[in-house]
Amino acid sequence: MTLEAYHTLRPFAVVGEQLFVKAGARGLDDPAYELLAQSLEPYGEEALDLNPGVGRVTLALLQQGLRVRAIETSRAALRCLEAGLAKRAQVVRGLPWEIPSESADTVAMVLPAERGTRYVELSLLGAARALRKGGRLYIAGKKNKGFDYYFRLAREILGFGVLIERKGPFRVAALEKEKPAPPLPPAWGSFSCRVRGKTLEFAYLPGVFSAGGLDPGSALLLENLEGDLGQVLDLGAGYGALSLPLVGWAEGLVLLEDDWPSVLSAERNLGAQATVLHSDVDEALTEGRTFATIVTNPPFHVGGLVVLETATAFIEAAYARLERGGKFYLVANRFLPYERLLQDRFGRVRTLAANSHKVLLAQKLG
Repeated sequence: MTLEAYHTLRPFAVVGEQLFVKAGARGLDDPAYELLAQSLEPYGEEALDLNPGVGRVTLALLQQGLRVRAIETSRAALRCLEAGLAKRAQVVRGLPWEIPSESADTVAMVLPAERGTRYVELSLLGAARALRKGGRLYIAGKKNKGFDYYFRLAREILGFGVLIERKGPFRVAALEKEKPAPPLPPAWGSFSCRVRGKTLEFAYLPGVFSAGGLDPGSALLLENLEGDLGQVLDLGAGYGALSLPLVGWAEGLVLLEDDWPSVLSAERNLGAQATVLHSDVDEALTEGRTFATIVTNPPFHVGGLVVLETATAFIEAAYARLERGGKFYLVANRFLPYERLLQDRFGRVRTLAANSHKVLLAQKLG
């Protein structure tokens, strides 16, 4: 996949209307989204979609005559929502637990189970707080991804709830807010670790990759960086695990990240020591911006599914954004087949280290 193809928004016909989809954006042909969209019944006038993806459920709410706010964290998904639904719905970048209290009659959410229990729990609390008394919450998910637990939790928070639809492993439940929502607990967590002889403190929000500790892949990459770094781009930066250790070594740091909670975490960790941008791969960079060094620990999941399109786009973006002679360091699980992709794009790739992960180095010579 070329970088241009990755960034292209494609129209997608659904129930007589048009949404936009693209590589790296979740919610296309996802049975949970489709089942939830088909199961909704209108209630009140104002609705929230707290995990909209490309907008399938948002569209269903609009078609039932509700005023809709779609709260999304992924920049790739936001691009699709902005192109397809921004003229009809309020498309908002934000956290699902930071919604004004008692501001909606209906809330819909495909449970983001792949983001971890803490993230889903806070999202359910956010939904409950956003609902007016008597309002309805619709949730959808997969039975083997914790749906029964989250449904029980939602009933404890809201009151009455009933399973209204099932299809294979997928479930949809409807709940009514019968009692005041409990207060939100603190969302932020933190940890410290030793990296290259320094003790570093990291803060993080729920749902970010490797929350609570430095992941082994990032640690391996940091152990194998070499030489002068110059201007550094951290592609898919997460909460800043690769970048914070480079402060004082790199001449400058730019972090790009698709996930909004990760962007907020990286901003808290690096402050004025780096530029942190909410970006769909390299979308937020100005044309022609290049770097001496690019580091990445690329994602290979979208919405819990193994998808290599985004990692492929990372490789294409790295080639485009490296200056001549620049170095690209990539760490990944050992089983992921990135060597051929790097060979095809850069012409040569070296393995610097390998255990359960591997650190690959490619240099832009052309």
